[in-house]
Amino acid sequence: MTIRYIKYTFTLLLLLCILACNKQLDLSPTDSIIDPGRTFRTVNDLNGGLLGAYSGLTYNTIYSVSLMTDECTLPSENGTGGGVATYRWRVDPSNTTVTASFGEYYIAIDRANRVLGAMSNVPAKGDEIGLKDQYRGEALALRAYCHFQLLQSYAEAYEPAAMGVPYMDTSVNSFPARNTFGEVIAGIERDLQLSKTLIPAEADDNTRITLPAISAIQARVALYAKKWSDAVTYATEAIDALPLASASDFPGIWKDTKEAEVIWKLKQVAGSNDDLIGSAYFDRDVALYVPSFELINLFDKTNDVRYPAYIQFDDTRGAGNSEYLVNKYFGSSGSLGLADIKLLRTGEMYLIRAEALAESNRVGDGAADLNSLRAARINGYTPQSFNNKDALITALYTERFKELAFEGHRLFDLRRRGLNVTRNPEDAINALGAVLLKPGQKGYVFPIPDAETKANKNMKQNPGY
Repeated sequence: MTIRYIKYTFTLLLLLCILACNKQLDLSPTDSIIDPGRTFRTVNDLNGGLLGAYSGLTYNTIYSVSLMTDECTLPSENGTGGGVATYRWRVDPSNTTVTASFGEYYIAIDRANRVLGAMSNVPAKGDEIGLKDQYRGEALALRAYCHFQLLQSYAEAYEPAAMGVPYMDTSVNSFPARNTFGEVIAGIERDLQLSKTLIPAEADDNTRITLPAISAIQARVALYAKKWSDAVTYATEAIDALPLASASDFPGIWKDTKEAEVIWKLKQVAGSNDDLIGSAYFDRDVALYVPSFELINLFDKTNDVRYPAYIQFDDTRGAGNSEYLVNKYFGSSGSLGLADIKLLRTGEMYLIRAEALAESNRVGDGAADLNSLRAARINGYTPQSFNNKDALITALYTERFKELAFEGHRLFDLRRRGLNVTRNPEDAINALGAVLLKPGQKGYVFPIPDAETKANKNMKQNPGY
């Protein structure tokens, strides 16, 4: 079954409760809406609850990362004010642009936990037994994925002893403290390992979590945990399951006409404009945020298939308007801004494996992966060699900037190596001086929402806020 990007009527209520007056992290307002004993009576009910958990995923992390980094710039034509404080790095615990994902991911986690908590009481027979196992595996993997997304944004640092986030493995009213980064990684790894034994190999709907998707999540987690051997192993599993898109197929990924190398995507359907990822970058004829010149100038504009797929040049937009637009989420011609969100792709797996190989001092093997990716993206590409791992990793970071632009990675990549966020002068005309963001400054690590720390005495805020 294809997942539809739907908003259950209680989603808004839950978010409002979280932002306004929640008393527990794990969303006690849902208690009055969902009674697992009454809601989950059949295996099909479990699937419905699981789809509700999937539907809690949004593009907010992609949006906030774009605004906080050198991916995009604020054009003068944008007079809406939306996201401007974030773009100018005026970030505090009440800034909903960077804190919204905290509540959203915990809502998805809570829904997954409710499905998991009801499993033992739901009877199954015949083919339903296998489906029930599959749904359990998906719920575990989705719970793990959401916890990892929370770590990326809200962990104090990507180090074992640093403050992470509460790892919620049951739906229970409580006042949890923050687990360490290492503890959360361990919980994620356990959930993913178990889920891998439950999802059947024949499950291949890429709008749901499949075995290749689990491998891809494991590879990403291993990269952040600096478990280089694991990152190589899991990335290879994902690569073997789904090869890179051809140069001719690649543009179709972003128009939703090709499924090549899309390991897992969040299906989007027509609805309000706020539901469309494209609306984060443009609204009808107004460019809200546009590609930075720093990013634009990294591409071989003639030969790199990513350039026209990600960036549109239009010199007919009129005086004072940006000639460059984010093309990645334009969608089809009849549905402006309607595009599926690609959560996991094979291109990322090549970059993960290459970096892990470099860190393992296998520079030649890592360079081979980088060259393979570039050859698939750049017509007439000539392979490069690298003298040492530092040179290769520098090249890989540039390639991640290009390959994964507007997919929610840039800030976290810089954080992984303690690098500054910088903006070129031509990209900072409307930034009001926000051109250098260093580790330790506000915004480099997202704050825990103000409402959460006030409601939960055990929830410590990140340093600097």
